[in-house]
Amino acid sequence: MHDHTRAEFLPAARLGVCRPRQARADCCNGRVGMTEQKTSQVTQAQVATDFDNVAGDYEDKINSALAFAGREHSFYIDIKREHILRLGREHFPDQTELDVLDLGCGLGAYHPGLEGKFRELHGIDVSAQSVELAAARHPFVHYSTFDGARLPYRDGQFSIVFTVCVMHHVPPPQWTGFVAEIFRVTKAGGLVLVFEHNPYNPATQYIVKTCDIDKDAVLLRPGKLRRMFADAGFAKVETKTIISVPPAGQFLSRLDSFLGHLPFGAQYYLSGVKPPA
Repeated sequence: MHDHTRAEFLPAARLGVCRPRQARADCCNGRVGMTEQKTSQVTQAQVATDFDNVAGDYEDKINSALAFAGREHSFYIDIKREHILRLGREHFPDQTELDVLDLGCGLGAYHPGLEGKFRELHGIDVSAQSVELAAARHPFVHYSTFDGARLPYRDGQFSIVFTVCVMHHVPPPQWTGFVAEIFRVTKAGGLVLVFEHNPYNPATQYIVKTCDIDKDAVLLRPGKLRRMFADAGFAKVETKTIISVPPAGQFLSRLDSFLGHLPFGAQYYLSGVKPPA
């Protein structure tokens, strides 16, 4: 269920940094996609069906949408995979004994490059078609499907749980339960990483609103996401924007990191730690 629209690929000049005040106000009021009230009628089963229907040509659709940017989808996947590895190394210097979960893994786009990095890598999604394709491509990953509610894992099974561009597809009434399940399956002292579209970015709002894959999406504000994870019991919860500029090369990567505390990036990530028992 990984979702990567053109929102993450626009250069800084088109990310709404200098948009009029009303555009920024519209961002803050969350005027994008469907309302939470309307989306509450969407079920996880419907979400699963939608992604089953596009699983076979999902990558072609994304690369077609990205043609204007001059980069393949894999370029941006690599950026976020590196964030996952970097943040994981900072929290767990030795990752070879870790069990890691990709929640909402879709086609397993982030799994190449993770082979051999951890003791076990697991991927799970509500889309059975996506998981079937992922399993054929990445036999080193332990794949499963679920109903979008209860994860089929024991309490505290994973040292790292990451979920990339997934929560805006979860029906809002299920957000609290989704976060609670992440907390349950994360081990004490473990790390959670959540990547999401930045709703404060007018270009992101526009593109998500006009993208068929995101027709039922509800973008989450960083502050709301922080509160949900803090309320679930996570500590050291913080967010940082990314892809304020395409981080190609060392200088632009440093610039993108420097801009991370400003609300300009097309996307953002949340990190948090489950307190020791």
